[in-house]
Amino acid sequence: MSGSPPANGGFTRRIGLFQATAINMSQMCGIGPFVTIPLMVAAFGGPQAVVGFLAGAVLALADGIVWAELGASLPGSGGSYVYLRQAFQYRTGRLVPFLFVWTAMLFIPLIMSTGVVGFVQYLGYLAPGLGQTAGDLIGLGVIALVVLLLWRGISHIARITTVMWVVMIAAVTLVIIAAVTHFSPGRAFDYPAGAFDFTSTTLWAGFAAGLTIGIYDYLGYNTTAYMGAEIKDPGRTLPRATVWSILGIMAIYLLLQVGALGVIDWQRMLDPKDIAATSVASAVLEETWGRGAAQVVTVLILVTAFASVFTGLLGGSRVPFDAARDRVFFRAYAKMHPRHRFPVLGLATMGAITAVGFLIGRHTDLVTLIQLLTTVMVLVQALAQIAALTVLRKRQPALPRPYRMWLYPLPSVVALVGWLVIYGYADHNAPGRHPIEWSLAWLGLGCVAFVVWARFEKVWPFGSREVREEYLEAARSPEAGPVPASGS
Repeated sequence: MSGSPPANGGFTRRIGLFQATAINMSQMCGIGPFVTIPLMVAAFGGPQAVVGFLAGAVLALADGIVWAELGASLPGSGGSYVYLRQAFQYRTGRLVPFLFVWTAMLFIPLIMSTGVVGFVQYLGYLAPGLGQTAGDLIGLGVIALVVLLLWRGISHIARITTVMWVVMIAAVTLVIIAAVTHFSPGRAFDYPAGAFDFTSTTLWAGFAAGLTIGIYDYLGYNTTAYMGAEIKDPGRTLPRATVWSILGIMAIYLLLQVGALGVIDWQRMLDPKDIAATSVASAVLEETWGRGAAQVVTVLILVTAFASVFTGLLGGSRVPFDAARDRVFFRAYAKMHPRHRFPVLGLATMGAITAVGFLIGRHTDLVTLIQLLTTVMVLVQALAQIAALTVLRKRQPALPRPYRMWLYPLPSVVALVGWLVIYGYADHNAPGRHPIEWSLAWLGLGCVAFVVWARFEKVWPFGSREVREEYLEAARSPEAGPVPASGS
């Protein structure tokens, strides 16, 4: 395909399999495992915390297979927006895709803000005297730099992402090698009494908390699905990039988790004054190869965190674009940069919300931020998208599906149960913060916004439902050419 923009002013398909997998892995890994290993140990109360990463991997893989089928058959910009619009237009018009974009404009930047919080947290290892104000200013500067770098063409971004992926692999590899060379099985598997007492409510509460942290660490396996209109051969590339990135990150996380526990006593990770509780990877390197090596690897971890925020905002900024072009979101979000072909207002808005989320995370705690973004995401994306796959199989059975879910509907059921566990235990895992109530309030506010918007646009429920099966119609009409790059 030519590198010039399409005649309709849409995106160009320039991202191949390797770059798509790199984008997913860079977003998935980021700062996540480097800051959540101590949180996972605290949730489980010991080194059995590895169960949390395994449970997160199972949920990510089951949900990733849902994304794989939807992304391969509906490869448009905006990811879930396209899938939910195609599935739910028959009964509720544009309500569900509107609510998705409404919530995505919040939860995607909140995910990015946790990466910046982790960035500043690890920076504290290199600058122990870093104060609260200085850390806040540095974090805001990082966000501004990310937005500035994304203010360019996708071909440049693909090259930058590849370089960052290499740095990410180098960082995690060095930490793993350092842990292996000084690994103590007795320390790594020093389980406390009752660690696997399956009759204990404490164990199951810890499991729910660990599953939430675990899936947070894997979030990002869907990044390139948001960029479906920019992926080469999406029917093959998106499923492979999704599954390969999950399996690759799963191996990395398990090696990191077990390796760190084999070097650092898990009790140290529970002490907020210990460096192992705030910068566990740096503590591993300092314990094994000395402070000099720890400082070098900490720099690589900072680059990895930066790459995670970079790729997350890259994919997330595409979400409101397609909805705006279809008049399912504010029309200003349909504007693209005249030269570099990226959504201007989507990137700017998500950058601003990331900054606000970062400040909230810095002045509360990381667990609260994770609980909030997860509960907001579960209702209108995770659960709705699982339903969308089944609805589309019934409503559009002739839709070309280059990839079909393995063992359907088993992965959908596994994903459904996993997300319900996370949502149901959210308030228990974050006492006093009320993430469920906040998520319902945000959803309710979105419904009000939809009613006002629908009244202005004169669409359902104030007008007729408009059903458009453009992907199916494109497949039925040879003269129509290739499947459209977006849902417009």
